[in-house]
Amino acid sequence: MQTLHWDSINPFTGQPFTWDDQNLRWGYYLEPGDPGFVPYPAVNQPPQKTKRMKRQTYYPTSTPEQIVWLENFRNKLATYQAALALTAGQVTAAVADARWLIYVLGSFLPAVRAYAVACTNAATAAQSGTDAGAQVLPVFTAPTPPTGVTPAVPGALNRIFALVATMKDLAACTAAIKSDLRLVGPEKQGPDLATIAPVLTLKLVGGRVEVGWGWQGFSAFLDLCEIEADRGTGGWALLTYDSTPDYTDTTPLPATAAKWKYRAIYRVGDARVGVWSAEASIAVGG
Repeated sequence: MQTLHWDSINPFTGQPFTWDDQNLRWGYYLEPGDPGFVPYPAVNQPPQKTKRMKRQTYYPTSTPEQIVWLENFRNKLATYQAALALTAGQVTAAVADARWLIYVLGSFLPAVRAYAVACTNAATAAQSGTDAGAQVLPVFTAPTPPTGVTPAVPGALNRIFALVATMKDLAACTAAIKSDLRLVGPEKQGPDLATIAPVLTLKLVGGRVEVGWGWQGFSAFLDLCEIEADRGTGGWALLTYDSTPDYTDTTPLPATAAKWKYRAIYRVGDARVGVWSAEASIAVGG
């Protein structure tokens, strides 16, 4: 079962939901394995999750690493101007943008932060300081940009990203060039497909069992989570093939007290991978 929004696209047909869809419910829609699910004509197998990129973003997330990336890019870009058929104007503009960002991130922002600390200290001193004489408040003075560095039009990083995208589409942009300019991120390490197992959590919400599960950081390498349930009969039955973490079991709770158990295993394509999760159980009904 998945939450239904006004603009939801039916993942089994690729088209918007229609009012006569037999799998629609108020606020949600049914998936394979849900009680009452009616298969679509074109559905012969569990839905496949759209694969995500397995490479991390090439641009770092921390400011110090961003400065290193920008320095490397602006120092080496001209080296590949001829090989990538870049114009002198493209190289000059990109280098100017990079140098401006290096100044803003490496000089201006640290100065602003230091000034903020000085202002906080001044406010504290104004309220409870003991120094003699009139207080002199701090004044911010922006550090002078290096020679040749001038303010750029806003959007410098977007322009660099646009140029990088153009460069990476060129046949002449070899793996060696991409590596030297750091235009690709490191490969993500995949999971051990022989031992990985989902981790389940259970809770009752609004008269339904909420089955919590996640990708454990490996969504790029896994397609589905197959979930089974044992409702006290001693046998496991398919509950759903889920492609979005967390699942709501819509099966009505029994009138008498019972213990329901759940287990899950990941899938890649049409095959199970890893091992079954530890069984999770919850008291229901009564």
